[in-house]
Amino acid sequence: MRKLAISLSKGGTGKTSTAISLAHGLAMAGRKVLLVDADTQGMVAPFLGIKSAAGLAELVSGEASADEAVIQARERLWILAGGRGLAAVKRAITRQDIGGERVIQEALEPMARRYQYILMDTAPGWDALTVAALFACSEVLAPVSLEVASLLGLVEFAKSLEAIQKYHPLRLRYIVPTFLDGRVRKSQEILEQLQSFYPGQVCHPIRYSVRISEAPGFHKTIYEYAPDSPGALDYETLTRRIISDE
Repeated sequence: MRKLAISLSKGGTGKTSTAISLAHGLAMAGRKVLLVDADTQGMVAPFLGIKSAAGLAELVSGEASADEAVIQARERLWILAGGRGLAAVKRAITRQDIGGERVIQEALEPMARRYQYILMDTAPGWDALTVAALFACSEVLAPVSLEVASLLGLVEFAKSLEAIQKYHPLRLRYIVPTFLDGRVRKSQEILEQLQSFYPGQVCHPIRYSVRISEAPGFHKTIYEYAPDSPGALDYETLTRRIISDE
């Protein structure tokens, strides 16, 4: 069973779109997947057209059992919703002197064996909730939009991960370039920089596609909304890359 965090401190890099697309891609490939939304904005459930009475916050606090909190969203794909309730979880983690960083890991542990993949969609920024989400994972997939600010954000994020790696085995395994625009020379230059700085970790880029941004408005994944679009084809390639490392 693999536990991947879809994470980067900088916002606007396509984390949630990548988390949903990869989760559904793995499910369509026959894997049992749990997608955990560890963001107080809680976009995963509404993007998929799911209404949830409970989610990760209620599971961590003990207000809901795993069976009550986990919702099946698609065939072989389940979700733990995020949302504003996670703000209270973040405050509780901050108040704990010892062990707060492991509350999400401990909440997921009893049901982890039900799934072949647990994907964690984290919030932008770096706070106690993000740290707890990363402690629940063993691999990190970082979506990086092809712009200078995002590249600098990746460098800072990698440094922050080192603090966790002192206490928990966590590997920045995949870097996924997003919003590749072939018409913009700078986009290609930054992609080449990524490939130079992080050889072996950079995945096939996700091309800019308006279909990716439109799909959530119809409560569909990119495979359901526009299966022949560049975005769908690129996320299929990413899914195959992840599966090849099983």
